[in-house]
Amino acid sequence: MEDRGCASTQQPLPNQTDLSASKGRHILFLGGTGTIGRATVAALVAREHRVVCVARPKAGAGRKLSQGNTTALLQGAEVCFGDVTNPTFLAEQVFRDRQFDAIVSCMASRTGEPQDAWAIDYQAHADVLSLAKASGVTQMVLLSAICVQKPRLVFQQAKLAFEKELINSGLTYSIVRPTAFFKSLAGQVERVKNGKPFFLFGDGTLTACKPISDSDLAAYLADCLKDASLHNKILPIGGPGPALTPLAQGE
Repeated sequence: MEDRGCASTQQPLPNQTDLSASKGRHILFLGGTGTIGRATVAALVAREHRVVCVARPKAGAGRKLSQGNTTALLQGAEVCFGDVTNPTFLAEQVFRDRQFDAIVSCMASRTGEPQDAWAIDYQAHADVLSLAKASGVTQMVLLSAICVQKPRLVFQQAKLAFEKELINSGLTYSIVRPTAFFKSLAGQVERVKNGKPFFLFGDGTLTACKPISDSDLAAYLADCLKDASLHNKILPIGGPGPALTPLAQGE
């Protein structure tokens, strides 16, 4: 039977005995064990939000993170262990006895394969949204992807399906679509270090992007909670400086 429960590494705020008096808000966070998720949880905790993360008992890439590892990674947050695709777990272990102000999600399917994509990118989000609406949550910040602009793959279609549901939900929403990540562009570094060539398609100038760091994206996602100019919008976001072509990256 799956081990479920909640663990907290939340520290009391200075001169504060009642967490309800915190300047921050009560946030349900999805996808906290990914690199962007961890950075965003840290950003929210630093802003004195009370964060509850949902995580599998064995989380992370290859399910290698134990509950203790996950709790240590998400310092300052409460972690509820269970299956986010199980609506009963969400209702009874996450939403019951808690009143959240907002949902922040960096959750995404790991494989992008059809069954995984519809289960995570769409259905798990839809289940959380339904429970959020029923319990009075008023806001959701969703990390999506720029590639949904030209949906050719199932995971892109699943993400778009949930985006549409969120937009029509009545909640205040921010849908954030990053253009690219440094970690994604660094995939060829090891092969170049080993003396192999840097791959280019065409002449290397057919596309360009402005990658964003995990910490910058995390700060932007946290800003979406309070910055009214970022509400009820789809938000493409990139990093600073000029757009980089693959040729420039290789150079």
